[in-house]
Amino acid sequence: MAIDIGLYFDLRNPEPWRQDPARLHAFTLEMCEEAEHLGAGSLWFTEHHLFDDGYCSQPLTFAAAAAARTSRVRLGTAIVIAPLHHPAQIAEQAALVDLISNGRLELGLGAGYRAPEYELYDVSLEQRYAQTDDRAREIRRLLGTGGVTPSPVQNPLPVWMGYQGPQGARRAGLLGSGLLSANAALYEPYRQGLVDGGHDPASARMAGGIQGWVSEDPERDWPLVSRHLAHQLDSYRRHMVEGTDAPVPKPVDPEQVRARDSTRGPIDRFSYGTAEAVASDVAQLTAGAPVETVFFWASLAGMPEDVVARNVQTICTKLLPLLRELGETEVGATTSSG
Repeated sequence: MAIDIGLYFDLRNPEPWRQDPARLHAFTLEMCEEAEHLGAGSLWFTEHHLFDDGYCSQPLTFAAAAAARTSRVRLGTAIVIAPLHHPAQIAEQAALVDLISNGRLELGLGAGYRAPEYELYDVSLEQRYAQTDDRAREIRRLLGTGGVTPSPVQNPLPVWMGYQGPQGARRAGLLGSGLLSANAALYEPYRQGLVDGGHDPASARMAGGIQGWVSEDPERDWPLVSRHLAHQLDSYRRHMVEGTDAPVPKPVDPEQVRARDSTRGPIDRFSYGTAEAVASDVAQLTAGAPVETVFFWASLAGMPEDVVARNVQTICTKLLPLLRELGETEVGATTSSG
């Protein structure tokens, strides 16, 4: 299976590299246009609240803006934190994005994990996975015939679950949804969930974000990439425990995250290197699973515009062809063995 490429946007604007917020949002839309021009298959937007670096809080709103600036590329959310929002609100916003884009939305839902976000929306954090499952079922109903108006272009509109781990993969399968993970190790529990839920296992769809960076000169770029990567990882770890009794984790050592050794696969570390090295990691991670798309961060924590533009270009012009060749090679091998 040929794997397509997507770009992932969180619109972080951290204090050490603070930019004009309006310019950051405008530039991100420019990069959405550029990614489409360069052949990317999809753009993905994510959600968090009360991050101190201005993390994107309304991915469907931003997807609507991207829809108006593009014409072909798929538009995904990875993810909307479903329990924080009324299902009718999500369904109506999703339908509108699908209409503006003429049927290009991929709706990814997830449970989230941060206590302050649930407190902000006055929602209980308990049973958040059950809440997310219920939201997914209701949203799917509302997006179908007799649901919200105006209705979306796509019927059914693709719904994905941003669940991780074997139990999460099985939950996605039980719901008959796509699984937002590129980790082939989750395919079997996901497939079993589809079977147990009465869904055709041939309908399995997987896609997911890759923690990585493609560089034409890895040693030259690592000092800059590592600084922004450290901020991103430390920010996630710090915000994960905010509002709990857990201690703040120690700062991440980017060198340890980057390390390549025989005991750690690509799912456990930051995939960094040339397009060939990263393509090899992707091939290892996705082997044997119905992974359609992998998406990479366009920017790590407030990178300069020229770095982001170069990254988008490198992903689309260097990595994408290699992943498509990988798919063609697999098809050829299958044909030969048959």
